[in-house]
Amino acid sequence: MRPLSEQDIRACFVNCSKGEAKRLAVPRDLAERPWDDLDFLGWRDPGAPDRSYLVTEREGRAVGVALRFPAAQRGFLHRSMCSLCLTTHPGGGVSLMTARKAGTAGREGNSVGLYMCTDLACSLYVRGKKVPQNGTRFEESLTVQEQIARTNGNLAAYLDKLYA
Repeated sequence: MRPLSEQDIRACFVNCSKGEAKRLAVPRDLAERPWDDLDFLGWRDPGAPDRSYLVTEREGRAVGVALRFPAAQRGFLHRSMCSLCLTTHPGGGVSLMTARKAGTAGREGNSVGLYMCTDLACSLYVRGKKVPQNGTRFEESLTVQEQIARTNGNLAAYLDKLYA
């Protein structure tokens, strides 16, 4: 992924107003992010425990999505699998992230959900740059590049649902 500035990030959200995008918490460490290893930039809002954000490139431009997830996690004894990168995590390591749909459908209250790594570090898990705490990445016959392509395909399919 190409490095993005705070201005790039704030201007790219498709499912919130310009005012909401102006007020959201953007990471302060953008210069230190491992951009070459990211398929998308994902972060949690430190001031709002139920909000996360995801920015990716789509058709040559940045696209941002505001996400919500339950702040209180139940069932800490179970394992769940991320639908994007297929990493398993115990307890609250995977959350149902919901995004308001883009356009009129979103203004009418429609949303789309997907189970994702709560820390949104899918790109790093797939590349082996981060290891899930007490979780696992299944050994696969796919190459890392094929796993990256699958993760990107899963993300693209999710974004497609935001526009439908």
